[in-house]
Amino acid sequence: MNITTRPEKLTPKDYASDQEVRWCPGCGDYAIVRAMQTALAEMQAPLEKTVFISGIGCAARFPYYMATYGFHTIHGRAAALATGAKIANPDLDIWVISGDGDSLSIGGNHLLHVLRRNVDLQYILFNNEIYGLTKGQYSPTSRVGTKSPSTPMGSVDSPVSATEFAIGCGARFVARGIDSQLKQLPNLFIRAKEHKGTSFVEVLQNCIVYADGIYSEFTEKSVVDDMQIVVEHGKPLLFGKDGDRGIRLVPGRMEVEVVTVGKKGIEVKDILVHDETNKMMAHLLACMEAPKLPVAIGVLYCEPGPTYEAGVYEQIDAAIKAAPKASLRDLMQSGATWTVE
Repeated sequence: MNITTRPEKLTPKDYASDQEVRWCPGCGDYAIVRAMQTALAEMQAPLEKTVFISGIGCAARFPYYMATYGFHTIHGRAAALATGAKIANPDLDIWVISGDGDSLSIGGNHLLHVLRRNVDLQYILFNNEIYGLTKGQYSPTSRVGTKSPSTPMGSVDSPVSATEFAIGCGARFVARGIDSQLKQLPNLFIRAKEHKGTSFVEVLQNCIVYADGIYSEFTEKSVVDDMQIVVEHGKPLLFGKDGDRGIRLVPGRMEVEVVTVGKKGIEVKDILVHDETNKMMAHLLACMEAPKLPVAIGVLYCEPGPTYEAGVYEQIDAAIKAAPKASLRDLMQSGATWTVE
């Protein structure tokens, strides 16, 4: 009899299923799934306790490619299913995988509630600013002027900022990454897992077919140094090829600007220091957009708080202690009852 045993230490390959990965050649999703497998191996996440839950869209194929438990649910409802799974079994490590359309259009209401409730799970939003699976219609994150089959003359909608939305909904962990950054992305997923409560990670992802190069103004190699700023808790917000450009508050205004250390009397002490527990700072960082300001990458906000499922189980325990021997018959015949004559 052949018995297959688990290796002493799991590798990224151990988290990959035997299914053929079927995204468009060159899609950023390939890099994200690889980053996730790397992160899980780094954490040695138990396969039998890890669950990936997705909605509908290109990103929703994700559970098929993981050698863990998975649930491919319905459009926009992954957060609701994930909440139920976490309450039913709090020991599960749940990851929600969703796209910008799935999360912020039909699923916007469900995303709002999982964030404000602070359910202990990780929510990864793949943002390519387009509906890829249904052939390139504009999405809630598409920019004004986006031409698509559903907006042939250009979109007139103001786009949703995923990170600003998350912070506004009461999320206690908000981060942003880029699909091609395979050194930083696994670390973001690890940070998200370490956080107790809902961890929201927006991954800026390139759709090579319908929105190719949408983030090129800050992801091209020639501009990365000047158009991205990797934020780290407790460190000054410095960036640039020489590390001499920084972010400071505009004197007398609640907004930020780019300055150069060593010019016009600017010193390092004038540069803002990132405090990931500061919600107002997180808002400022989330609002920064290229080309006027560098795009903030990393953990923007992290402030742990009570989780939803912990509160639910506290109430269940309290109810059991209050009436430990109650029978179903007693419950049915107690409280507001009446007799029909």
